[in-house]
Amino acid sequence: MTGHGGNIYRFSEEYGIPERRIIDFSSSINPLGISKAISRELQGSLKCLYGYPDIDAMKLKRRLSELHDIVPESIICGNGSTELIYLVVRALRPKKGLIPAPTFSEYEKAVIISHPRVAKSHFKYFMMDKTNNFEISPGGFVRALKGCDMAFLCNPNNPTGRLLEKDEVIKIADSAKALKCYLIVDEAFIDFCPEESVIKEVSKNPYLIVLRSLTKFYALAGLRLGYAVFPLSLAKLIEDHKEPWTVNTLAQRAGIVAVNDRSFRNETFRTIKKEKKFLEEGFEKLRIDYIPSAANYYLIRTRKATDIVSSLKNKGILVRDCSNFYGLDNSYIRIAVKSRRHNAILLKELKGVI
Repeated sequence: MTGHGGNIYRFSEEYGIPERRIIDFSSSINPLGISKAISRELQGSLKCLYGYPDIDAMKLKRRLSELHDIVPESIICGNGSTELIYLVVRALRPKKGLIPAPTFSEYEKAVIISHPRVAKSHFKYFMMDKTNNFEISPGGFVRALKGCDMAFLCNPNNPTGRLLEKDEVIKIADSAKALKCYLIVDEAFIDFCPEESVIKEVSKNPYLIVLRSLTKFYALAGLRLGYAVFPLSLAKLIEDHKEPWTVNTLAQRAGIVAVNDRSFRNETFRTIKKEKKFLEEGFEKLRIDYIPSAANYYLIRTRKATDIVSSLKNKGILVRDCSNFYGLDNSYIRIAVKSRRHNAILLKELKGVI
């Protein structure tokens, strides 16, 4: 199990550095920040805060259903996709499951908190091939599914950034269906490669669940907003286990504006493409071994990882120490893609250490 990136508050307390002076490469949030359209919407929505939010988030659900061409009844919105991870585990009560490694820690944590006895003896890890850039073998993953009633698959994977193409995920989902195993595909970073989403496959597969996040691509981490798409046969059961009013009014309105903002999406694609190229060229000049990534972050391998993390902290730069990811050790760091100014500062500081 791991902690998380983005804890600038604790970092500020420990190092005596004001939060505004911290450059946070540990959380993979769009460097453009929230769009102007969202900012305007939030300012105009303050007058609505006197009342309760829509408990069903129906306007947001309808917009998401139009976006993905799915029925709104299959969508459940949450306080970030993390809430929905816990909700799914709590509602479906898996008895034997599969978690890839290394991957997002909340899958394991959700299982342990919801079903501690089950977690200790009946959940197993599928280890990714570290000699092959942590690729997931679809065939190997399917074989590992046998005997399981729930499995998680993060795509693109966090923290490795590796992507399984849509056809490969569908093959895994079809096998999970045959095995009557729920497959939860976490697409928190799929907005950076939207053509690989399997969200439209949910209506064809009663064992497929897809999680989505609006906090990464649309820079809404502080507002918290995510959603999940369920087979209709499951949606009501999951909804019955959900706490009310977890998605506030501002989040619902911001979500509608976000998914409508095509110009912001296009600007994000241009920026991330340009800055990824800049970082990759910098890594190569410094002879830093990095894992090719489909998302807005990189997992790098270096014997100097501990020195790098320590040195950067003293400069007010926070990166993600990955030593406590299951399946990784103290030679791995995850670095987010940020603005050109911040990326240039990072490369300069890395050069000083390496």
